[in-house]
Amino acid sequence: MSEHPSGLDDPEQAAFAWRRYRRLLGWMTLVSLLCGLAAVLGLQHLYGPLSWVAIAAAIGGIGGSVLMASALMGLVFLSSGTGHDESVDVRDHDEGAPRHDRP
Repeated sequence: MSEHPSGLDDPEQAAFAWRRYRRLLGWMTLVSLLCGLAAVLGLQHLYGPLSWVAIAAAIGGIGGSVLMASALMGLVFLSSGTGHDESVDVRDHDEGAPRHDRP
């Protein structure tokens, strides 16, 4: 185990980080729905009335893509913000362990 435990190992800090992530994801869900609706309005303006299948596909495809990108980027921020990324690198250079640094 490392000398500096990950922030996600501390229950209070983990609860705070996950609350922040869920709040971010909630806002991004709203943004993704707005992006999907804006795309549907733009498509209707360009192509005329759309069927419900085209509307559902546009909202699902565009909104889903924005939401997936938000979820993954949020996890990157969660991992980095809690110090979890730093705790993963536990190489011990004193014992002669090989280094795999890039030049």
